[in-house]
Amino acid sequence: MRILILAACLAASQAFALDKSAVEKLAFGEFDERSAAIAALVAEGDDKAADFLQAVAEGEVQTLEQKGVRRVLVVRGGQAADAITGEKVDPVPEGAEDVVANNRLRKEIEGALAALKLLSPQRETRLAAAKELAGGADSAMLPLVRKALGKETDAQIKSLLELTAASMEMKGGSKQERIAAIRRLGQASSPNSRTLLSEAVTDADEDIKHEAQKALREVQGRLAWGERAGLLFAGVSLGSILLLAALGLAITYGLMGVINMAHGELIMIGAYTTYVVQVLFRKTPYFDWYLLAAVPASFVVSAAVGMLLERVVIRWLYGRPLETLLATWGISLMLIQSVRTIFGAQNVQVENPDFMSGGIQAFQGVVFPWSRIWIIVFAALVLVSMFLLLNKTRLGLFIRSVTQNRDMASCVGVPTGRVDMWAFGLGSGIAGLAGSALSQLGNVGPDLGQGYIVDSFMVVVFGGVGQLAGTVYAALTLGFANKFLESVSGAVIAKIVVLVFIIFFIQRRPQGLFAVKGRAVEA
Repeated sequence: MRILILAACLAASQAFALDKSAVEKLAFGEFDERSAAIAALVAEGDDKAADFLQAVAEGEVQTLEQKGVRRVLVVRGGQAADAITGEKVDPVPEGAEDVVANNRLRKEIEGALAALKLLSPQRETRLAAAKELAGGADSAMLPLVRKALGKETDAQIKSLLELTAASMEMKGGSKQERIAAIRRLGQASSPNSRTLLSEAVTDADEDIKHEAQKALREVQGRLAWGERAGLLFAGVSLGSILLLAALGLAITYGLMGVINMAHGELIMIGAYTTYVVQVLFRKTPYFDWYLLAAVPASFVVSAAVGMLLERVVIRWLYGRPLETLLATWGISLMLIQSVRTIFGAQNVQVENPDFMSGGIQAFQGVVFPWSRIWIIVFAALVLVSMFLLLNKTRLGLFIRSVTQNRDMASCVGVPTGRVDMWAFGLGSGIAGLAGSALSQLGNVGPDLGQGYIVDSFMVVVFGGVGQLAGTVYAALTLGFANKFLESVSGAVIAKIVVLVFIIFFIQRRPQGLFAVKGRAVEA
């Protein structure tokens, strides 16, 4: 019986034991020896090695030399255990010295721990470890990466591990291994693979240099398609935002001829309405559905404010553009100060619902955010709704008749005064919808609308005053132009170039992309 117990204890001790040489080198050795010891412990690929490395990083390892015998202890909570055998040591020996890990060693340990997590049964843990190693890992960890690669079944993690293994082989492998790694990198579609191949292009070996140049051309060709797709999506996204911001102005300015400098503040009111609805829904279990209430609330509140402004101020200023401009500019300042008084001068945060969080990785390194995708869909729905309202409803018929010939419309019984109020309310409500959408892209502040008023006027004037189709074409055109020029020359230069283009275009074609029809023609 004693023999069986002794054998069981010995087996348990051997099952626990770490590589004695690696543990002692990590505890007693110089930096190079400690670095090699980390790699040796990683090669074991078990939880005990990870636990010991974590203890070193956290300063929980001590060394003891007694009568020529070295011991490495892990000390936690006042209890000590032998790092090699796992045998408990009670009490903690006196004279033990701490093992100090500097920043450089801690960084190596972090990489080693990430490598060990590649063998975790949890997919998210393995994915996080693979992403961390893809950013740069020591070539000594290559055996463990290969081991994990052989067991991995998840396509995303496997792709990251293949890239990591290839980068390690390029740094420390033989010539044939480096060429094989370069060829594997040439089959990838990752910006990291392009970076690694760009480094290999400068290699002194002609064979390696030639293979790297060939692989780099292949990778750049594939990445170019992803970059084009990303640029196309960015252009559509910006165009949809400009369209939402300008659609309301297309009615108040394009159809009614009112230069409404408070249009940006109506957008801001819609954004703050969304914020208020979000705060109310936060107290309920239905927070992810708050946009179903926030969107119509934004329309109603902004439309009500717009109709109030039309009845109180703007109705007395039709046909007097300068006075209208000054009056609405003063109103915009009043609205900004009112919001600052109610909500404060600091920005407020509107959180995205779960279905608008994250994104779709359409290409390697190119992610389409769900928030932008839903805003593009929302802009399309608003556009279709506005088209149907103007062309298929009685209100739309009245608005178009008053726009084309106010006197004749009045003669046949159209209530022109009320139509003006409804049309202005409609444009203001659409501005509120734009604010609700913009609240999902960033923080909401009193000056939110100021950043879109100039762009909105540019879209309406460029597309053709009073033309809905022109507003759509202009928004998408300016969105694509801005994003393309930003990729070439930066955001500031892009804005300047677009503005200069609009100035020259309007000089050559004052009516915009489409011919103008409305009160401006009658005047």
